[in-house]
Amino acid sequence: MQLTRFTDLGLRVMMRLAVSPGGGGLTTSQVADQMAIPYTHTTKVVLRLRELGMVEARRGRGGGLTITDRARSTSIGWLARELEGEGEVVTCEGTTPCPLRSACRLRGALRRAQDAFYASLDGVTVDDLVSAPNTVTLLSLSDTAAI
Repeated sequence: MQLTRFTDLGLRVMMRLAVSPGGGGLTTSQVADQMAIPYTHTTKVVLRLRELGMVEARRGRGGGLTITDRARSTSIGWLARELEGEGEVVTCEGTTPCPLRSACRLRGALRRAQDAFYASLDGVTVDDLVSAPNTVTLLSLSDTAAI
C-alpha cells in the first residue's frame, strides 16, 4: 500500500516539530525549507494537523508551530487514517465500472490488507519515530536547509 504525498508530508512535519526545542517555534516556511517540501503543500498539511489538534500555530513575534502534548503519543496508524481520509483501495464504480464488481473478492481482500497496514502502525507513536538516532538527523536539518 502507498500513502498519499499529503500523509507522507504530514508525518514528516510532525517528526520535525517533535524534535524542536520546546516542541516547535519553527515557522511553516522554515519547516518547508528544512524538510524540502514546497511551502504551499506545507501550509495545507499544517492546516490539517492543526484541525486534528496535533499542531498549534501562532502568528507574530514568538509565534510559530508547536506540536501538542497529545500529538506526541498519538498513534501513527490513527494519524495516517485521518490524513488519508476515507476511501477504498480500489474503485469499482465510476465512469467505467469494473465488469467483475458483482462477483469479485479482490475489493474485500484489499480492504483487509489496508486495515492490516494501518493496524501495524497503531502501536507506533510520533515519539517512537523521533527517538535516537533519528533525533540527531532531524535536528541537523536546521543546519542544512534544502536548496
